[in-house]
Amino acid sequence: MTRVSVRVLAGVAAVLLAVGVWITAHRASARAPQGVEALVAETVPKVEKAVGLRYKRPPKVEVRSRAQVRAFLEEQLHDPRQVTEIAGTAAVLKLLGMIPDSLDLIKEDEDLLTEQIAGFYDPKTKVLYWIAGESQDMLDQVIPHELVHALQDQYINLDSIENAEGNDDRTLAAQSVFEGQAVYEQLAIAMGNTAFAAHLPGIYDKMREMIRQNRKTMPQFSAAPMVVQETTIFPYLNGLEFMQRYEAHFPGGIPYEHLPVSTQQVLSEQAYFGAPPKVPIVVTLPAPKRGTVRYVNTMGEFQTRLFFYQHLEDLNVAVRGAAAWSGDRYEVIDVPGGQALVWVTLLDSPVDAAQFIDLARQSMPQGRPKRTVTVSPIEVGGHPGVLYVDSPGVPVSALVDTARVTARSGA
Repeated sequence: MTRVSVRVLAGVAAVLLAVGVWITAHRASARAPQGVEALVAETVPKVEKAVGLRYKRPPKVEVRSRAQVRAFLEEQLHDPRQVTEIAGTAAVLKLLGMIPDSLDLIKEDEDLLTEQIAGFYDPKTKVLYWIAGESQDMLDQVIPHELVHALQDQYINLDSIENAEGNDDRTLAAQSVFEGQAVYEQLAIAMGNTAFAAHLPGIYDKMREMIRQNRKTMPQFSAAPMVVQETTIFPYLNGLEFMQRYEAHFPGGIPYEHLPVSTQQVLSEQAYFGAPPKVPIVVTLPAPKRGTVRYVNTMGEFQTRLFFYQHLEDLNVAVRGAAAWSGDRYEVIDVPGGQALVWVTLLDSPVDAAQFIDLARQSMPQGRPKRTVTVSPIEVGGHPGVLYVDSPGVPVSALVDTARVTARSGA
């Protein structure tokens, strides 16, 4: 699915504004204004202390104008591989009724990221970029956040993880550690590395409320489809919650060697920290009898939750319906008459699968007379599941041979 990170780890204004408001409300005294060089020099040792790692080499910091950031984003988003990824993402989101058919997702990403990026770290150039003209308050948030990313990149290859293909759910989960840790340590530094965690219960809801309150200052973000907004802020806020749990289980630990492998492990304490943890089942779909596969990927618990929420408008129901997710795989297939979607989701139990079927049928996009959506039970390797097919008239049997769908334990 669409991700805020094209090839960078960025400070997103919607989140940084909320972080800044929270810090102002909880810090005893205000900070004196500082220039970038002085702020970086002061913050580097604080980041090392907070994370528990030392920089192997000094971080590089450069300034860019908003126009230069726009040009950089356009270059990244029009890279042939990114064009293919975004086209596949747009196709499945449109087929699921989560974005309008008329939406140009590349332009949407360009506009949103140009507005939202207040600073970013580029793992390819190994440079932290901050945006000229940003306020002192925003600079105070950007520099510590991006310095954490610069330190992360010296201990794990961020570029390779950010650009992994074929499982956006796993990539989003890993990104949640990187962004969640950056927010967590940013807060720790601002609070003087004291027992700031005592203030954190409920911070997720508080920051979401702050983001809602700041929507008027962020027209592109406010106008973006729900799935784009939620996927943009997920790695920051849900990643922060994950890091809270990680610190509680492993005080002073470094999560890079055991990154979560699904958004379910980010969302659920039991899924990651349980004994044993809940590892996704890997689903493989066979080649269709008719048509050509255009795009293959995984929804994951988080995107499945958004699908239900988009159509049912009930967050509690959406959360319950997606929580039993055990693994999934989907294909966008070019067929006569347009594109088809084949999506297989495995669930924890037959009862969960029956509930999923009911919610999926309620969530089917309406008002498309030339398309047929079928939702039916399926069993794959002894695992109960659901087959969701959206087709412009091509029979389900021509799109997927259910006997050849396979499942294996993940890692």
